Amino acid sequence: MNIEMAMEKGNKMEFLLKGGSTSFANLLRRFGMGQVPVFAIDSVTFYENSSAMFDEYIAHRIGQVPLVSDSAGKAKDEILLTLEASGPSTVYTKELKSSDSKIKSALDNIPLLKLLEGQNLRLEAKARRGIGRTHAKWQAGLIGYEALDGKDFRFKAETFMQLEPREFLTAAADQIIERCEELDSKLSDVKKKED
Repeated sequence: MNIEMAMEKGNKMEFLLKGGSTSFANLLRRFGMGQVPVFAIDSVTFYENSSAMFDEYIAHRIGQVPLVSDSAGKAKDEILLTLEASGPSTVYTKELKSSDSKIKSALDNIPLLKLLEGQNLRLEAKARRGIGRTHAKWQAGLIGYEALDGKDFRFKAETFMQLEPREFLTAAADQIIERCEELDSKLSDVKKKED
């Protein structure tokens, strides 16, 4: 297989995969969208909320915030984030303070809510590592392809800002390799039992 890069900018990438197969192209697409581990806020504890929004609504909004993730798995599997704000102000994602400086909001300028004079918000959120197959909030990005002929495919990949596109695709390939090695190991175990 050969790869020809067509475009790589920001959170998007396009490339031509030559000498592949439809089954491999689909495997890469499915593993990228469903098996790449990233962080997402999974639970929120409110200590004070005098805003006009319900706790559940704020928790849902915070749960959709993309968090810069460590695909190599060097960070812990659970990170704590805190937020304290008082009105009058607009509360942005940059105000989420993380216990791990590497795991933080991918974009600082996403508005979460507005607080009026005298309104306060104080919460604690737990971010956990997960995969898109479990829940969409852990989906690292989208991958699509177009079959040009039987062996050549034009790929487009777009991340949701948790990972760089190249890191996203490398993590998908690593997951495929890991599953193949696991299958090989299981088959070896079965053979040993039969002998």
